Amino acid sequence: DEMDWLPKISHALAHDDFVLYAQPIEPTRQDSSSKCSYELLIRMIHGEDIIAPGKFLPAAERYDQMVDIDRWVILKTIGMLEKHREFIDKVDHISINLSGQSLASKKFCKFLIYEIGLTNLSNKICFEITETAAINDLLTATKRITSLRELGVRFSLDDFGSGLSSFAYLRTLDVDYLKIDGLFVKNIEHDLIDRAMVRSISEIGSLMGKKIIAEYVENDQILTLLDEMGVDYVQ
Repeated sequence: DEMDWLPKISHALAHDDFVLYAQPIEPTRQDSSSKCSYELLIRMIHGEDIIAPGKFLPAAERYDQMVDIDRWVILKTIGMLEKHREFIDKVDHISINLSGQSLASKKFCKFLIYEIGLTNLSNKICFEITETAAINDLLTATKRITSLRELGVRFSLDDFGSGLSSFAYLRTLDVDYLKIDGLFVKNIEHDLIDRAMVRSISEIGSLMGKKIIAEYVENDQILTLLDEMGVDYVQ
């Protein structure tokens, strides 16, 4: 099934048959100075259908096509932002997912530095990397993050809490945001253990100077609990 996606992915890359969706990341407590951020999420256009990433990204990861997809996302994002400068002033940042393959690629890192260097958008860009991708090659991840942060871009550690040694590695990774794995968030109304996990991540992350983002926030009850825990942003 994954192999069947390979020609579709190649075709989509060649014919610009991807599209980006934006999901808001909002401050838990808003005032007149608050700005919303957005995470960009890729979809594939296939005929009349819009294909969710869970269908084709596993194949892209298995068969080393993630770097090409990430390159498409970067170029498309920069192009869109440069065309809509009025939008840039209204947002805090735009989050872009980087795969482990791209993070490990020295050539891709040079591409990023070059493309971002051509713009003055670096302070509006945040790269999201998964905890698993970072920990798999901690030394390389640290070097890449350091190089890109020198440009002014930010980093968010996605799916935090899903790894076995999350807090141990957090001291090493110089990231701006921790995004708590949504599996812990979505049931905190009813699950005391999940609630304790979220509270723990929020407290320790905040002590380390990180801003905390919780995803899968889909009702006011969850929002209220997260606000009480000191979580900074909800998605």
